[in-house]
Amino acid sequence: ASVSEPAQKCCTENIQPFLTSILEELMGPVSSGFTEVRSLFDKEVDEIIQDFQKTNDMTRLKENVDQLMTLPFNSVKMEPCYLKVNLLQELLQDLKSRFKVYHIDFVIQRTQNFMQELMENAVYTFEQLLSPSRQADSVKVATTIEKVKLRVLK
Repeated sequence: ASVSEPAQKCCTENIQPFLTSILEELMGPVSSGFTEVRSLFDKEVDEIIQDFQKTNDMTRLKENVDQLMTLPFNSVKMEPCYLKVNLLQELLQDLKSRFKVYHIDFVIQRTQNFMQELMENAVYTFEQLLSPSRQADSVKVATTIEKVKLRVLK
């Protein structure tokens, strides 16, 4: 009871007025990283579509989709996504001094983990939605892949 009132006053005066601007500042790199994840998924699926349109090879399509499933664990391809979030390092340094925010690396790592998880979910959903369509004739498959991609991106 004796701590509640001073703590409430401290939060109201020293933290709450800055929360909106802090969130806006932090969301830039986070949004940029997640946008990069979306773009990477889009690009990889477009490559699958183009390859299938050239070859009409269902076996190769399956191999390409299997390879897509490893995308979240491909550190080379995911690195541009992760680098976008590294900008948080600079932004959080200011917060560290002003608000005693520690464990900056943990915040960045968790954000990157969420990005990987999002990619895992996207490729899994893509594979699940596409699986029944691989039995169709090859003319419809390329269109179906595009529709599935748009559905996942939605």
